Amino acid sequence: MATTTFLSNATVNITQGMKTYDVSDQVSSISLVVGYSELDATSMGDLGSKAVPGLQTVEVSMTLFLSYGTDEVEAMMADIVGKGSTTLVISPSGTTESATNPEYTITNAMLASAPVINSTVGELATADLVFTMGTWARDII
Repeated sequence: MATTTFLSNATVNITQGMKTYDVSDQVSSISLVVGYSELDATSMGDLGSKAVPGLQTVEVSMTLFLSYGTDEVEAMMADIVGKGSTTLVISPSGTTESATNPEYTITNAMLASAPVINSTVGELATADLVFTMGTWARDII
């Protein structure tokens, strides 16, 4: 099995309404999990359970360095928390889509809560965000 070394340099853009926040320089980690809910399609006479795909599922978890001010992380969180209409565009390494750098667009994502203050003496302040819901599309141009 072939293996490659992948050095991540994810790009992350978050849009709410007409405002887009490029938080790529504030993200220290990100995880995107996409899939489908499973619907039970088992019928009488089946010897085992069967499933078919239902609606798309999405979960985006990211850790950002907290920053305060106009267009900074805290202002972005205040703008998007609880809206359910946020769009995220995420690529694993840079902005040029390709087979080796797919771009994922998540629309109508929900950030249910936002840790606007998370401070410990002697440490960089961070915010762990979890976006759920919405739909996803993969683009490799």
